[in-house]
Order: sequence, then structure tokens, then C-alpha cells
Amino acid sequence: MAEPLVLSEKKDSIMIITLNRPSKRNAVSYEMALALDEQIDKAAEDDKVRVVVLRGEGPGFSAGIDFNMLARMPPSPPAFRYFLPKMQEVFNKMETMEKPVIAALHGFCFGLGLEMALATDFRIAAEGTEFALQETELGLIPDVGGTTRLTRVVGVPLAKEIIMTSRRLDAREALDIHLVNEVVLRDELMPAVMRWVERLENCAPLAIGLAKKIIDRGAHLDRLTFMALEGLAQSTLIQTDDVKEGVMAKIEKRKPEFKGK
Repeated sequence: MAEPLVLSEKKDSIMIITLNRPSKRNAVSYEMALALDEQIDKAAEDDKVRVVVLRGEGPGFSAGIDFNMLARMPPSPPAFRYFLPKMQEVFNKMETMEKPVIAALHGFCFGLGLEMALATDFRIAAEGTEFALQETELGLIPDVGGTTRLTRVVGVPLAKEIIMTSRRLDAREALDIHLVNEVVLRDELMPAVMRWVERLENCAPLAIGLAKKIIDRGAHLDRLTFMALEGLAQSTLIQTDDVKEGVMAKIEKRKPEFKGK
């Protein structure tokens, strides 16, 4: 029986999702995208899961799209435009779930693999990891959110340089332009990710979820509209038991026990 293309493992309040196609450098096929979609749904719907970690098995995170899938793309522009949102929606779900998602990156993170990583909230990279969006070498552009998200992460000039020249970046360059949040030794990658998990678990899950949503939705709005979104989120949070617990924990000088309620 073939190994699952995507694995998931739940450890307490953490779900670790693993791309599991190492013999193909975790190249993303349509079948793998569907399997990832299923695991994202499971993580989003499980109230006990507070943090999601996305990683790749084998020598690297992901080499990008499976060229066999590329060869089978719908031939006509209308058919392609009907198909593409199905792929985009997989990463959109990961981006919009009200739980933090951390990508553990090593080896290589190219093309569709980088587009996937860009849909996460935090990206931790091992030394030596290489990054690239190489679609223009194929006569294409990044179309599963890569052009959109990279521009929002690094800004217009750098996005143009990275996408239009297909150039590779090493982990330190990626850190310098805020494409990744931290760079660590390869053996320290998962311990570093778990430190990020711990920091997130020290904070209230409902607040984290709404902060994520407000930042993502409001970053490109005018100031007053952005602040109105803040107010709407806060009016919901201020009624929760977690706020009472957080305040009492501060008064009593103890660690809070958040329930997500």
C-alpha cells in the first residue's frame, strides 16, 4: 500500500502536517494538494488544536509543482481559470484559519512550495535552505498566491526582482528581507519551531486567531477602517472567559490557563 502523500500527527495541542513525498522532493501533485486540504480542514475543525506546524519529509521542504500535473493542466484559458481557484483555496484555507501555522523549512523551498510557505504565519528556516519562485523560467508566473503574498511580505521592488528574475535566495537573504522569521542550524529546526509553539501557547487562542484575521484583512486598508476592525474584534474578545483568566493570572502572578472560550 502506498504511503500517504501527507501525514498528520497530533501532539497535545499541536498538529504537525508533513509533506510525505520525499522521493519526488515533495513536488506537489493535485493528489497531494487534496490530501493537504483534508489535513488543513481537520486542524481547523479540531478545537483542541491550537497551533499547526507544516514541514517536509526528506531532503527539503518542497521542490514546487509536480511537472506531471503541470502537463495535465486544462488546455483552454476558461477551463484553467475554473481549475486554478481549487488550488488557491487549499492555501487560502491555511491562511484564513484562526490558528497560527508555522512552516519548518529546510533544504529547498521552490515554486509552489514557497507559495505554500507564504500562506503560513511564521516561517522558520534551517541554514542552507534555498528559496525561489522560478515560474518565469517556464513562461509562467506564480499563480497560487505567490505573486500576491510575496509582494505583501517583501514589497514591490523585491517581489519584482525575485519573481521576474527567478533568482534564488539563501536562508540569510530570506531573513534579511523578512521572508522568514528565524534561521537556525539544521539540527535545531524543530526545537526552534517548538519554541515558537510555546510562545504562542502562552497567549489566548481566541485573541491570536482574531489578531491573525485582523492583520491579514486590514494591512492594506486605510487607518480608520483598520481601527474599526480592531474595535469589532475587541468587542467580541472582551466578553470571553479568557480575558478574565488573563487578567486574574496577572494579578495573581501565575501562568494563565486559557480555554479558548
